[in-house]
Parts: sequence; C-alpha cells; structure tokens
Amino acid sequence: MRTRVVGVVGAGIAAGVLAAGLAAGWWGGGHETVAESAAARLPDDVPEFFRRGGKHLAHFSVDPDRWKNREMGFLRRAEEGNHFLDLEDLDGKELPATHRFDAIKLVAGELKKEPNKIGLLPYAILENFEKLTVGFYDHRKAPNDPSVPMKCLVHGGVLAHYTGDAAMPLHTTRDYDGKNRADGTVLQKGIHAKLDAFPEKHGIRPEEVSRGLEAKRIDDVWGHVTKFIAESHTHVGKCYELDAAGAFDKPTDESRAFVLGRVRAGAQLTLDLWYTAWVRSEKLPPHW
Repeated sequence: MRTRVVGVVGAGIAAGVLAAGLAAGWWGGGHETVAESAAARLPDDVPEFFRRGGKHLAHFSVDPDRWKNREMGFLRRAEEGNHFLDLEDLDGKELPATHRFDAIKLVAGELKKEPNKIGLLPYAILENFEKLTVGFYDHRKAPNDPSVPMKCLVHGGVLAHYTGDAAMPLHTTRDYDGKNRADGTVLQKGIHAKLDAFPEKHGIRPEEVSRGLEAKRIDDVWGHVTKFIAESHTHVGKCYELDAAGAFDKPTDESRAFVLGRVRAGAQLTLDLWYTAWVRSEKLPPHW
C-alpha cells in the first residue's frame, strides 16, 4: 500500500512516510510541476480554457493523493492501487487491454495475488484519459456551457497525477522502498521518500521541465502507456545506484539530471494524452 498525507504537514511528512512504510509518486509540488509544464506546451487548437488552466490542473493533479486520507476508509481503499504497477509480480503475464475488472480476474484468479498490492496504474491512466475525452466532446457540442470547462480541468488534472506516477521508476517495482534481504532487513529503506521529494526540495520548476516539449498524438494509447511504464521500470537500478551514492540526499549534477529527465517524461506523457484526448473527442459518437 502506497500513500502519504498531502497538506500543511511540513517537515514531518518525510518522517511520517518512512515510519508508516507508505509512499506516493512525487510530493504535491512534483505533481503540480508535471501538470503546469504540460499545460505550458499545449498547442493552440486545444481550447483556451485548458491551455490557460495550468494552475487549476496543477491543483487537481494532487487530488488522488488527497483521496488517500487515512480517515477516508472507503475512498482510500478504492484508490490505493491506482498509483503503481509492480511489474515483477505479474510473473511475465501481460495485462489485458480491456478494463480493470479483467485485470482483477487475472491477478486474483490466475496469479492468486491481491490486485491492490500489484497495482492498477495503467487502468487509472486510461480511465481518466477517457473521462477527459468525453469532457472535450461535451465542450465541442456546448462550447458556451460554463460547467464543461470545470470538469475538463478536473479530469485533466487527475490524469496528470497518474502519468506523473508512471514516470517515477519506483512506482513500477515491488522494491519501491528498499530491497528485502534474506535476513529480514531492508536495503536502502527510505529511498522512495528521498526521490519523492526531490523535485520539490531541489527546485525543479515548470519553466525548466517544459522547455522543448511538443505535443504528439498517440494512436494506440494502451500500448503507449504500458510501454512507457515498462521503460520507466528500466530506471529502477539507477535510482538505487544514485541513492547508494547519497545523490538524492545531496544532489549532484547526475542525480538532478536524472530526476529532471523523469519529470520531463511525465510531463511529455501528460501533454500527449491531453492532446490526444482533444483530437479524439472530435470523432466521438454521441453519448446516447
């Protein structure tokens, strides 16, 4: 289970995360940076309200972590698996390119594992991508309805949270906060909180992240997202290497470039999915 309390907790956040053994994709500021960076690079054919909505999109991008508030028993439990995918625990199986309920059947039935412990991240991305596509369709049909921009910004911001999670390599592995050893100890416990906090603590800003990003339409969204998560997984080893060298505690040029690259990857995926949702909404059939 991976979560953290988002809010005005200050310096106690990291200690609380470590003590609880729970984690998130990035601190709130990191998720906000992903969203603002992507919004800054949207092409002109995307509606103005969305292009100018960077601050709103940034706020909504942190909501999935807010939903994991410890007092929200029903919501927290439904939300917790949306933020990661432990690829090793799929035992070489491919997730179905249909919907999360088929994935739950595979994981719980065939693999005899708990879906919320393996994670359902690609489904959270696809579901919120489709919500945004529907919202953009409604905007095309009723461009003067003031309710529609609000829901598009909410859906777009929530989508940006999960794309940001996908770019964080430790959200693709069972070793998300240290490696379990045969003697019962955990090697490099606390790595997740260090990487989590890096963009916010060490000044990775939207202006830097967004530089040079260009929106691209995605033809196979499921394939693109699952490939992205698999590529993110290839960086797990580098995370552990940099942490062992102390480069997340005291940033080096290499560690900063590494984290910047992952944040940029998240912003690019966000930008591409937002743009693809807008393009696809043009040919979406009527709801009813």
